Amino acid sequence: MHASYATKPDQSRGRLVDEEESSFRSPYQRDRDRIIHASAFRRLKHKTQVFVEHEGDNYRTRLTHSIEVGQVGRTIAAALGLNQELTEAVALAHDLGHTPFGHTGEDALHALMQPYGGFDHNAQAIRIVTCLERHYAEFDGLNLTWETLEAIAKHNGPVLGELPWALAECNAAIDLELHTHASAEAQVAALSDDIAYNNHDLHDGLRAGLFTDADILQLPIIGPAYAAVDEKYPGLDPLRRRHEALRRVFGVMVGDVIDTTRSTLSQSGVQSVEEVRALGYPVVAFSPGIWADLKEIRAFLFTRMYRAPSVMEVRLRMAAVVEALVPYFLANPLEMPERWHEEIKAVSDQTGLARIISDYIAGMTDRFALQKFDQLLGEGKLS
Repeated sequence: MHASYATKPDQSRGRLVDEEESSFRSPYQRDRDRIIHASAFRRLKHKTQVFVEHEGDNYRTRLTHSIEVGQVGRTIAAALGLNQELTEAVALAHDLGHTPFGHTGEDALHALMQPYGGFDHNAQAIRIVTCLERHYAEFDGLNLTWETLEAIAKHNGPVLGELPWALAECNAAIDLELHTHASAEAQVAALSDDIAYNNHDLHDGLRAGLFTDADILQLPIIGPAYAAVDEKYPGLDPLRRRHEALRRVFGVMVGDVIDTTRSTLSQSGVQSVEEVRALGYPVVAFSPGIWADLKEIRAFLFTRMYRAPSVMEVRLRMAAVVEALVPYFLANPLEMPERWHEEIKAVSDQTGLARIISDYIAGMTDRFALQKFDQLLGEGKLS
């Protein structure tokens, strides 16, 4: 049973293109399934999370990250009586718009696209699910429900001020009420993202040797988790010890969000998803104490992992790939695959052309971007 404040499938605002709904799948289950079958979702398996995709088989990619976010989201949604299918759909779709090479690629593409409206990966995810996936006979995109589109657009909160152009185009076609908060399901997906990457980045940083178990024992949440494992399992194999400790850290974060959100929902008195949207503040949150602890953990990861010299060296090389490909295709647009040629010939200005090139490059995987760079601009140029 869904709680009163959950998003109800039978109350969906529908899809931009009317379709006969499934007799055996809810609208949000159908949305989730379409996302899983999307080409952009498959490509996430070869896109950077922190480490470039080819650096090691055991590091997270955007795909495994998205699956972990979905798992966390389902757990929290179930505990709160929310719609698990909508939560999972948003969790699986939230990174569809990411470029190759993670935030490095996004920063490089945004800088190059500044004269043409910039680049934003959240807006690009909306563009993918409303336009760029072209498999269905009756529509472009995935024709997702209003609620799923709203959740993808606003899972990090209201979108105020000047809109990214890709989001503005979608919002002109279907008003997503960007000035309000999204559903509780979307908010759960957003915090599930935080929980997943805080946990798995610790795993991956340790595996990469950027820091040691001893280095993180002074951090909040983490130190007590290791101490609890050492007390219960003295002399445990180091890798099992690490796993047992970090799964406890995971549990602390998930449990805190559930407890805090239950309290917030109760105090707010909301009785419907519309009241959640109109509340003016998020209902899904960490407690202040855990939030402060997570900021300390994130500060450690920023210094010791995201800005580690070895990681930064690779980031600079990968940024150079994007910085070379964009001007190359601006000068030689018909060297893009033939399926893009009709669109290229239909645009009448440089902005339109640049946005097509941006769509193409943003959709590349790490390995494909490197292959195109070597093919077009000289193998070994970055070595």
